[in-house]
Amino acid sequence: MNSVRGLLAASVVSIQNSCFIYPACQKCFSRLILDSRRFKCLKCGRTGEAKDASYRYRLSLKIADTNDLFDIVVFGSCLDPFFGVTAENLQRCIQDFNQQSGETNTDVSSGALVQAVEACFIGKRFIFGL
Repeated sequence: MNSVRGLLAASVVSIQNSCFIYPACQKCFSRLILDSRRFKCLKCGRTGEAKDASYRYRLSLKIADTNDLFDIVVFGSCLDPFFGVTAENLQRCIQDFNQQSGETNTDVSSGALVQAVEACFIGKRFIFGL
């Protein structure tokens, strides 16, 4: 792996994925496999109850500087200030909204979230640490 680190000033061109939150292993940060009652990490073997799963941000972006296009993924709590809450709390809000509204089609709430994220990020310039 290349150990050269640097900063890149670039603008967000598009959001590459509409799933901004994922259930994450607290030990290795890998995506958890969830069923209705349990979770399991395929990478490190950690297991537990689904209600105890933690969540983490994962924002996949296409960005552009003056010369090139790049696909990058931004992970974790550095996104908390942009969303205004932790990934854990946003996931809880989404679940509460879906339960209170009786919404069974989660595409409705995720569509509104995608629009909000696009409005906040697309066309904006950020400094990315690589």
